Amino acid sequence: MNLSQLTTEQRNPRTLHIDEVPTLELVRLINEEDQRVPQAVAAILPDIARAVDLIAARLAAGGRLFYIGAGTSGRLGILDAVECPPTYRTDPERIQGIIAGGTPAIFRAQEGAEDSEELGARDLAARGFRAGDIACGIAASGRTPYVIGALRRARACGGATIALACSEHAAIASLADIALLPITGPEAITGSTRMKAGTAQKLVLNMLSTGAMIRLGKTYGNLMVDVKASNAKLKERALGIVMTIAACSREEAADALAAADGSAKLAVLHVLTGAPIAACEEMLAKRQGRLKETLRAARKEPLA
Repeated sequence: MNLSQLTTEQRNPRTLHIDEVPTLELVRLINEEDQRVPQAVAAILPDIARAVDLIAARLAAGGRLFYIGAGTSGRLGILDAVECPPTYRTDPERIQGIIAGGTPAIFRAQEGAEDSEELGARDLAARGFRAGDIACGIAASGRTPYVIGALRRARACGGATIALACSEHAAIASLADIALLPITGPEAITGSTRMKAGTAQKLVLNMLSTGAMIRLGKTYGNLMVDVKASNAKLKERALGIVMTIAACSREEAADALAAADGSAKLAVLHVLTGAPIAACEEMLAKRQGRLKETLRAARKEPLA
C-alpha cells in the first residue's frame, strides 16, 4: 500500500514545527488550516448541486439514500442520516448510515473492519439495497476497501452512486456517477483526516441532505415545516413556524397543531384555509406535500 500519493497523507509544510510553538500559535495554525476547507468545498459546488438533484429525484421516486464509510467518515454519514427524521419528518429507513464494524464502531474505533471490500458489499446488501437506491461512499483518502466494495455492489445492483473523498487520487471516484472531491490539502497533523477532511465531508453532507429536503418541499422558505415536534424545543419551534406563516396567535397555532397531530404543514394549511385536517391532508398529498404550492393553489398564501 502506497500512501505517498494521497493528498491527505502528505506532510503540511505550514505546521512542521507545531509541537514547538506557544499554545496560542498552535491553535492559530490549526484555525488557519480550517479556513481552507470552505474554499475547497466552494470549488465543487456544481458537482454538489448535481448530487442534490440526483438524491432528490431518487427519494421522490421511492428510493433510499445510504451513506457508507469507515471511522470518522462512517460516523459523519450516520450523523447526517439520523438528523433527517426529527428535522424533516423522514422515515428513518429512507436515509441510512452504514459504518464499517457496525454499531460498536460508532463509539470505539474498529479500524480493521475498513480493510474488507467483501464486508462493505455484504453490509450494503444486508440493507436490501436495490436499483432505485443511492449509495454515497465516504472516504477521506478515497481508497478505503470497505467503501470500494459497497460502491461496487451498488453499481452491480443498478443503483446510483456518489463518492465523497478529499484526495486527488481517489479510487472511489471511478465507481461513482458523481464524484465529490473537495481537496483540503495536507492536515495540520499528517494523516489526521478527522480534521480538515472530516470538516469538508460534514459541510458537503449538510448540503446533500438539506438540499434534497428543500427540493422535496420539506421547507417553506427557510422554515422547516416538516419538523417532527418530538421534544419541548421542537414543539416550540413548530409553534413559531405556524405563527409566522399563518400570522396567527399562539393559541390558534397550538390548537391547530393539536388537531394536526403536531404537523406544522397541516396546521398552517388548516389555519389559512379553514379546511378540516382530513381535507388539508388531501390537498397536500395532491402536491407531494409541498406547502407553498398547496397554498398557492388554494389562493390563500400569505406574503413570504
